[in-house]
Amino acid sequence: MNKKLLLTLFVFLGFSFHASAQSYGELFESEVAASMRTMAAKLQGADETAAADIVRARFQADGLDVLGSADDNNFGILSPSGDTIICHNAIAFIQGYDRKLKDNYIVIGAPIKDNVSGLTALMRLGKMLQTNSVLLRRSVLLAAFGAAELQNAGSWYFLNRSFGSDASRVDAMMDLSFLGQGSSGFYAYTASNADLNQTVNNLANTLQPLHPKIIAAEPAISDHRSFYAKQIPSIQFISGPIPKAGAISENIEFDYLERETEYLYNFAVALANGPAPSFSPTDIERPERATEVVSWSDCDVKPAFMNNPNPSVFLERWVYVYLKYPQYAIDNGIQGKVLVDFVIDEKGKVKDVKVLKGVHPSLDDEAVKVVSASPDWKPARVRGKKVPCAISLYVEFRLKKK
Repeated sequence: MNKKLLLTLFVFLGFSFHASAQSYGELFESEVAASMRTMAAKLQGADETAAADIVRARFQADGLDVLGSADDNNFGILSPSGDTIICHNAIAFIQGYDRKLKDNYIVIGAPIKDNVSGLTALMRLGKMLQTNSVLLRRSVLLAAFGAAELQNAGSWYFLNRSFGSDASRVDAMMDLSFLGQGSSGFYAYTASNADLNQTVNNLANTLQPLHPKIIAAEPAISDHRSFYAKQIPSIQFISGPIPKAGAISENIEFDYLERETEYLYNFAVALANGPAPSFSPTDIERPERATEVVSWSDCDVKPAFMNNPNPSVFLERWVYVYLKYPQYAIDNGIQGKVLVDFVIDEKGKVKDVKVLKGVHPSLDDEAVKVVSASPDWKPARVRGKKVPCAISLYVEFRLKKK
């Protein structure tokens, strides 16, 4: 064996040893997918404060106008213990070019908590849209919303406080919740909005890296609900109906996330340049009620349980104290989250308790029973007047592992 052949074998074996430290997917990732993997790695394990700072820094590095300082986008939420929890939003702005439409907005948002994939797509979209901002008739706002676990308080704060006076100029909202799960599918939830469905269908007739499937059932509660409550047409994009794995960056399929993000870019451009979608309310999210019932997000003073306006206090101090796990469900290994909707009337009494998204009749009935037995609340107020308020909460039934 000559020296040239020995050298060739040495180089080849050396390369093979180095490559074995990487996954098969990483070896064949595009440059974009690799950069998204790097962004996701920075977010993995970051708390809300750190994640908001990472998103804000990425927006600035890519040339977007970041609205306000970190302190300007902080807000306080009262915890069950009575302490104030400081929460965070990160908002960036891209100016549209059209003289008549540049003061109208498309909002692209992603919850910060447990949503590495959605935040990664949001940051990538910011760069893509900023690079091609000359194509956008409307302006675009990109938002990482905090306090998702507290009734999506970050998006509520954005719409009612930090951006309040201009919220009426938001023409549509895109919510990015748990993406990059190729084996779980790619879905779009529009609350049956005809115009948003038409935009999805229009793109289906064009060459796209992939197409989402429109679904009728809401797959996950997220920030789109705050916009829906303001009668702003909203669409939620999600991989899979059960968003558990999307929060873990190691489980994200980055080549698939890249394709999803390219589709989301094309959808955002279509919204920014097309006619404003009209708001067409549907009874999918809530049962029909009298028109005077106000949604939780629109109340000036939130209803309070045990003098605390945080709905999680109701779960911790009432629901989970008196909830009894049905024996049938225990025997048959049934568990899950029951989405319960109810009204707190002007006298603070709980009524009209209904299941919006059930798991099994045994669990559904128990959730309704416990919520219906609630003591009186302090009623909500709008402009100082007591009003009936609608709330939706998940009641979780979880079996302990033996």
